[in-house]
Amino acid sequence: MTDHLNTHSMHTNTCGELTAANIGAEVTLSGWVNHRRDHGGLIFVDLRDRTGITQIVFDPDTIGEQFALGERMRPEWVILVSGVVRARPDGTANPNMPTGEIEVLLSKVEILNSAKTPPFAIEDGIDTDELTRLRWRYLDIRRSEVLNALKLRSTVTAAMHQALNSRGFIEVETPILGLSTPEGARDFLVPARTAPGNFYALPQSPQLFKQLLMVGGVERYYQIARCFRDEDLRADRQPEFTQLDLEMSFISEDDILGLMEDVMAEVLDAAGAPHQFPLPRMCYAEAMGRFGNDRPDTRFGLELSDVSHILGGSGFKVFASAVEAGGVVKAINAKGAGDLSRGEIDKIAAVATDHGAKGMAWIAFTKDGEVKSPIVKFFTDDEFAQLKTTLGVEAGDLVVFGADSFEVVSAALCAVRLYLADLLEIPREGHSLLWVVDFPMFVYDADEKRYNANHHPFTRIKDEDLDKLDTDPLACGSYSYDLIMDGYEVGGGTLRIHDEQLQLRVLKALGFSEEDAREQFGFLLEALSFGAPPHGGIALGLDRLVMLLGGFKSIRDVIAFPKTSSGADPMTGAPAGVSARQLKEVGLRLQ
Repeated sequence: MTDHLNTHSMHTNTCGELTAANIGAEVTLSGWVNHRRDHGGLIFVDLRDRTGITQIVFDPDTIGEQFALGERMRPEWVILVSGVVRARPDGTANPNMPTGEIEVLLSKVEILNSAKTPPFAIEDGIDTDELTRLRWRYLDIRRSEVLNALKLRSTVTAAMHQALNSRGFIEVETPILGLSTPEGARDFLVPARTAPGNFYALPQSPQLFKQLLMVGGVERYYQIARCFRDEDLRADRQPEFTQLDLEMSFISEDDILGLMEDVMAEVLDAAGAPHQFPLPRMCYAEAMGRFGNDRPDTRFGLELSDVSHILGGSGFKVFASAVEAGGVVKAINAKGAGDLSRGEIDKIAAVATDHGAKGMAWIAFTKDGEVKSPIVKFFTDDEFAQLKTTLGVEAGDLVVFGADSFEVVSAALCAVRLYLADLLEIPREGHSLLWVVDFPMFVYDADEKRYNANHHPFTRIKDEDLDKLDTDPLACGSYSYDLIMDGYEVGGGTLRIHDEQLQLRVLKALGFSEEDAREQFGFLLEALSFGAPPHGGIALGLDRLVMLLGGFKSIRDVIAFPKTSSGADPMTGAPAGVSARQLKEVGLRLQ
């Protein structure tokens, strides 16, 4: 089938679409020289464009003097060719190519541009380091691995637009230049030339503006929004990123979760990764208890089990002291790991200590029935029997322990769980989605000696916990929900506070005086006083979602022009210095 866009192109067909059904057709193709092979009398060129590759043939009997152009061509030259589609000779078809049954016998060739030798091969599966590929990212994009990631991203965003437009949502753009407000990460600041000494901030999210749209009666808003956070980077973070942002009025939490499941069903179908809906829901406390974090990968077991009631009174002082101090003793039964070497067990212990644990106790149950452990001697026969029954221990298992505060044990054993899954090569096939709900409203920052909002300061507190806000903030739950996929948070949202006085109370609990609150958030507080409807929303991380759907390791793989882990752009050289004149214009002087 001919690409309908080709009616406005130099070519009549694309290089990836020709099949045996096109044999005998006269076609014009354009693209890049992928490979050239001189077979003595005939020259074969693999011509590549955004859709794939077609083999073209230079035969002096049909192309005449232009045969010499085929002899000159080199990789990445840009050419325009015309000819007739024919079947490849017997025995030369390539079943691994969509166009492998045919080739194009050329009658005309035009060289549109020559090219220098590229710094790396333009083909899939190369082992060129990422920094080099980012330096010449425009060449990297020519590789189908990268181009297909961008196509997948486009497919996902198109499905999002379609799903929300059909459900009565209005796409609204919110400002990029805004006011700096404390939302967790550092803001990127932009000096205001027309107001010396003052700054705009790039938005960490459209949070406040989308709430104002609800006050304005928009009722159903969305946008594919650019967001900016000046924070330390890692594989799934960038200083600038994209999210699907939406907000609704006159809704409940169930309404939002149900709608997002409908939207996700259409998105996953479009991406070729259908999933069963409705999604399971897991409360925050259960996620932390069973998996040690609030974004569990539920595609495999190795769950955390609380054994404090069994071993908290044992003769092993590390366990007893932890429980006496209000902490916990938890264990993971790693099935089939009982015969790991001591060196391998020490590496597992190092993962625990790297994530805050003081150490890691363990018991190995070998396949031949032997029990190896430096701590078993401290347990009574009854304690040991209860432990094995509770954990379902069999010969060949390895049990690892964490004993400390709940937070320390959760962080350490969560990391150990993921490490064990890799070490034991436990399959993690397909995709697993679920909701984690009912997050606490506040967390306590011991270093700063203050409360922080778990999601953000505009989250609505559970109705039944409002009386605890002033006396016991940590006991307050919230109307909050995260969408988890394969162990990653791909979306998060809350119902919002729509009452001015309640919003002031929450800001007060976070350490704001009323004066500071009105200085930072006065426009929002004022808006809430003009009849704000109940509202709530969610944001999905587009980069992370596409990364998971495409099976990529980093969100850099699904962004056209990403930054490095240090926030640099090797291609353009950003960030870079600016002239003294530019600094003077915005009233700045470097120290």
